[in-house]
Amino acid sequence: MLHWSLVFLVVALIAAVFGFTGIAATSAGIARILFGVFLILFLISFVSQVLAGM
Repeated sequence: MLHWSLVFLVVALIAAVFGFTGIAATSAGIARILFGVFLILFLISFVSQVLAGM
């Protein structure tokens, strides 16, 4: 999931450099959503591992 977030971020940066603002905005939005989902899943996994270790 983090990999795809970085891929969309790179696509957004390249599109912004070449002036494709619509594609850049869409790719940046997708990257932001995927990163948020990654963080939520990471925190859930971390908390469950800490609680299982007790």
